[in-house]
Amino acid sequence: MSKRRVVVTGVGLVSPLGNTSADTWEGLIAGRSGVGPITRFDTSQHRVRFAAETRNFDPLNFVEKKEMKKMDFFIFYAIAATREAMADSGLAITPENAEMIGTYIGSGIGGFGVFEREHTKLVEGGPSRISPFFIPASIVNLASGYVSIIHGTKGPNSATATACSSGSHAIGDSFKIIQRGDAVAMICGGTEGAITPMSVGGFAAMHALSTRNDEPHRASRPFDKDRDGFVIGEGAGILILEEYEHAKARGAKIYAEIVGYGMTADAFHITSPSEDGDGARRVMLRSIQDAGIDPTLIDYINVHGTSTPAGDVLETTAIKRAFGDHAYRLAASSTKSMTGHLLGGAGGLEAGITVLAVKHQMLPPTINLDNPDPKCDLDYVAHTARQARVHYALSNSFGFGGTNAALLFKTIE
Repeated sequence: MSKRRVVVTGVGLVSPLGNTSADTWEGLIAGRSGVGPITRFDTSQHRVRFAAETRNFDPLNFVEKKEMKKMDFFIFYAIAATREAMADSGLAITPENAEMIGTYIGSGIGGFGVFEREHTKLVEGGPSRISPFFIPASIVNLASGYVSIIHGTKGPNSATATACSSGSHAIGDSFKIIQRGDAVAMICGGTEGAITPMSVGGFAAMHALSTRNDEPHRASRPFDKDRDGFVIGEGAGILILEEYEHAKARGAKIYAEIVGYGMTADAFHITSPSEDGDGARRVMLRSIQDAGIDPTLIDYINVHGTSTPAGDVLETTAIKRAFGDHAYRLAASSTKSMTGHLLGGAGGLEAGITVLAVKHQMLPPTINLDNPDPKCDLDYVAHTARQARVHYALSNSFGFGGTNAALLFKTIE
């Protein structure tokens, strides 16, 4: 029995470059940095004082005021991105089809801001001060839960919390759910809203973040010799995946087809990737094998590319090991150079960006790549966007705990 084909019919993005997919894509192609000084809290005692915040995002555009206290920003972002993706798709959810449409949204951290706020209440006023909405506002699956409630989806409803692979795993799992016939459409992706004092302080304590406080817009510099860590970002990326015949029957606009999904583990270290990039190598090849194509057909990779000293070298090594000589013929770029790293939301955002790259036949650049690391010697589309043939494109996500995901998209035929 042949596998069901699955296509992307809607894209919704909230990012540090804009609160819609159009604004985000425009910022990417212009090579604009979304990084700047943190405005959410007093950073005077912090070692890192900048991040990639969303700008001019008002939750009241998406939820009623009385509902705001029930949610954290990671939920707001998911609701906003889903609204755009659903409108873009034109998918109507009715009593007749609701049970065959599902929701699957990942987040690495969930409601970190709510945890901090409610803990302060506990310390200062005792347990009676804790909000009754504390738990549902903070647990990871409530982004997916709220989206399901708002849109009336009654099919599969799940969430992933696989660190920085969360969004990609949610999309890949949704692809398989449709492929095996358990749904005809899925609202899926990733979301994160973790620019908080404890989160920024925690990642800084690990020496994971860039400390380039004097020039934050230049801080995220994947594959550059002078990189010194990642920049934390926030937002969401939501895709509408749909069974191809279902989408075609209703005359849906189709961005791309999703044809491959890979999952692997490094089994190496709680935060560091394996030294030879083996988990990353295997996950790319698994997604390609899932699609049943030759690795030489890959035209572009939206790489994980976090701007960490070790990670960028290991991803480069993994690409070379996976593709051999073809590694020097394909193009790759890290859009984290502009958006920062959305943690559990990164896979959703970057899958959306990869789909747009396929649709527009345009490669977003890696900015701030001024002094390339000799160990990172692939075509990383430095500085400037590039028009190019993109038939097959990969999106990579790697997370703490050695969890890896890769998604493979292609032009629709």
